Formats: sequence, C-alpha cells, structure tokens
Amino acid sequence: MRLGVLETGAPPSELNAAFGDYPAMFRRLLGPGYHYETFDVVAGRLPDHPQACAAYVITGSPASAYEDAEWIARLKDFLRAAKGHAALVGVCFGHQIMAEAFGGKVIKSPNGWGIGMHSYRVREAQRWMDPVAEIRAPASHQDQVVEAPEGAVAVAGSDFCPFGMLAWTDQPAISIQLHPEFEPAYAKALIESRRSRRIGEEEAAQAIATLEGPDDRARLAEWIRRFIADPKNS
Repeated sequence: MRLGVLETGAPPSELNAAFGDYPAMFRRLLGPGYHYETFDVVAGRLPDHPQACAAYVITGSPASAYEDAEWIARLKDFLRAAKGHAALVGVCFGHQIMAEAFGGKVIKSPNGWGIGMHSYRVREAQRWMDPVAEIRAPASHQDQVVEAPEGAVAVAGSDFCPFGMLAWTDQPAISIQLHPEFEPAYAKALIESRRSRRIGEEEAAQAIATLEGPDDRARLAEWIRRFIADPKNS
C-alpha cells in the first residue's frame, strides 16, 4: 500500500538529530508493509491528485489550523478533494486541520497547554478498535477542536479535550488529538525544550512526571493499521 505522509511541521532542530522528523516517527509507529511517500506541505508539495496514495497521514505542526497561510488553505483544499477517494488519518494538527477543512471549528483553548500523558474515555467504539474503556498517549497542544464537523462522531475524549478523537461517517477518515507517534522520551525532551520560555517550570514538571506511566501507543498504531487496511468497513 502506498501511504502518503503529509508533513506539516518539524521537531525543534535540537531534537531532530536524536529523534528524527515526524515522517520518521510515523514510519517507526506504523512499521513496515507500506510504501511511504512524504510530501512537505509547508514547502508547497502536495500529491498531484488525491488518489496518488491509498491513504494519507497528516502530521503535527506548530502552526494553527485557522491561520491565514497559503499552504494551510491549499492543504484544506486537498483534503476536501480527497474526500471519498483516499483514507485520511489526522494527528494533532492533522486532527485539527481535518476538522476545519470539513466544517468544524478549532480555537486556542482557554484550558491552556495539553502536555504529558493524557487519557481519553472511549465513547463510540468503531469496527477497527478493540474493546477498551480508555486510551493513554502523549499530548502536546494548545489548540483544540471545539465543534465537530457534520458527519464526524466523537469517538473518544476527555473533560480537558472533549473532541479528542473523531471518526467520519460520510468518508473514510479518522483523527486524534493525541500523539501516538511520540515516544515518551521525545515528549519529555519537547517539554524540556519549552519549559522555561513557553510552558513554565511547575506545569512542565507535572507533565513530565506523567510520562513515566504506561501508554496505548501500540494499541493506537494497530487501530490506524486496521483502519487504513479496510477503510470502507470502518
């Protein structure tokens, strides 16, 4: 299967050498079995047509989905053109840009930073999921989806992030605010890089402490693999 990775951002330069870029993280998460092709969306590169790949993963980004930037507008247009023609999987910014592209709403949340290990309650189990009441994975965001698009169901979420995971009923598409591709060591390093100038010492320390616990990254990876293997039966 040809799997397109729509790269919409990059780790801080000081972390890239140790952990790789976002496409590399997704290759590690999802494993072999795919022909990966990366498209640097910020640099203006998108597939020639939506059916160039059977599925697309949209990565995280420091940008906001509601920004007035040409590459963001072009990405929204591409996602709308891909509707029904390719499976879509959005993660963090990818989750937000999909919501915005299809009629939802994203804002900078008054709840503040979502960092560390976060838990979501499963509300609407899907065919590609195994039975579980809760999922845990690293989070790193300030923006949130606050209105789901028409045709999207809130699969999982929390009081902090109610629309944490969406599944579309009118197209093969799923998205999640959490970062299953972030290894805990990277999530910790990312918090440390923002500790003093953006997050604050106390909040950063509390978030880092949560990263020592178990997580569901492997489970989420398997859900994504099941979904893109048979998106029409999602």
